[in-house]
Amino acid sequence: MFEFFINAFNLVLYQPLLSALLIIYRYLPIQDFGLAVIVLTIITKLIFYPLGTKGIKAQKALQDLQPKIKEVQDKFKNDKTRQAKEMMELYKREGVSPLSGCLPLLIQFPILIALYRVFWKGIAEQSGINHFFLGFVDLSIPSWPLALATGVLQYIQTRMSVPKNKAQDQGAKNDFSNVLQKQMLYFFPVFTVIILLRLPSALALYWLTTIIFTIFQQWLIYKR
Repeated sequence: MFEFFINAFNLVLYQPLLSALLIIYRYLPIQDFGLAVIVLTIITKLIFYPLGTKGIKAQKALQDLQPKIKEVQDKFKNDKTRQAKEMMELYKREGVSPLSGCLPLLIQFPILIALYRVFWKGIAEQSGINHFFLGFVDLSIPSWPLALATGVLQYIQTRMSVPKNKAQDQGAKNDFSNVLQKQMLYFFPVFTVIILLRLPSALALYWLTTIIFTIFQQWLIYKR
C-alpha cells in the first residue's frame, strides 16, 4: 500500500514537476537554472492563485473577527463548554471557518514536498544542467544571502498577516493567543533561515519567489 502511494506521488507530482522544470530550462532564451526555478514557481502559484486567494480572505476574515472572539472568551471565561458553543455559533453566524485558512496550505503541501525532491535529488541526476543562478549563485548548495533574504521577506509577509488594530492589541496584550502570534512573527523567519542554510539554495529561491508572489497577492486583496 505504501509503495502504491509512493508510485502515485511520483507519477502525479514529482515527474511532471521535474519534466516541467527541465522543459522551462531548455527553452528559456538564457539557460539559467535559477530563472527556470522562478518561472516554475510563478506558474505553480498562478495555478493555485484562486486557492491562495481563498486562504488569504479566510485569514483576513478571522482577523476582523478577533474583537468578537475576544468578547466571547472574556464573557464565558469560566465556562469553557459554553464558550466553545458560543464560538461555534459566532463562526457559523459570520460565515467563517477557523480551519479555512489552513486548508489551502495543506493542499499545497504535497507540491512543496515534490519540489523539494526535484531540487534535492531530481536535478542532481540530470546531466548537462548548469546549477548556477545569474552566473555566480550555485543553487545545488546552501546560500546564506538567499536564506537571509527569504527570512526577511518571510517576516514582512507574516507581519502583513498580523492585525494592525492598536486598540485591539492594547486590550489583548496579555492574551495568550496574542502573545503566541507575536512570537510566531519572529520564530518563522528565523526558523526559515536555519532550515534553508542546510538545503540547496534552489529551495531558498523557490521559497523567496513564493513569498514575493504571496506578498503581492495579499496586497491586492487587502487593497480591495
